[in-house]
Amino acid sequence: MITDKINISKFLSLVLRHKPETIDLELDENGWADADLLIQGMLKANYLIDIEILKDIVKSSDKQRFKFNDDFSKIRANQGHSINVDLKLEQKLPPEMLFHGTALRNLDSIKQSGLLKQNRHHVHLSSDSETARKVGMRYGKPIVLKIESGKMNEDGIEFYLSENGVWLTENVDAKYIIFQE
Repeated sequence: MITDKINISKFLSLVLRHKPETIDLELDENGWADADLLIQGMLKANYLIDIEILKDIVKSSDKQRFKFNDDFSKIRANQGHSINVDLKLEQKLPPEMLFHGTALRNLDSIKQSGLLKQNRHHVHLSSDSETARKVGMRYGKPIVLKIESGKMNEDGIEFYLSENGVWLTENVDAKYIIFQE
């Protein structure tokens, strides 16, 4: 049985954001999963989990990736899905500047094409450079890009703010990116 909470959390991300079928789980149209069925599926997949461990992972996650409904009967990921769900996000006015962390090796491609959502619903942006740097570190030697989100918004590009504070937008054209090397 896998008991390490970090590995359990990573598997939870996989299931709730990308591949619920891994444990024969179905998400509703808004990304919610039945918490009991999730726990049963994870136990069958050799993850030692119960509702208290699940609550602890949700509460203690530094990235606040997951959320319960009010009675803890359902759970979902806050953002980052590669599967089709409607998180019912409301359009928000972004700050003038946002940040995106990535690996240095991606810089040439970003200069050509901008930031693309790839297989996710949105491009993820941070409100501070330190968070963006930490994100970039996951992919290699990090670089932080400044995004002129205020100008983007003035040009009619929509922004959303997820429940865990991640700014989301469709794509970011290279003309809105300040490249500092």
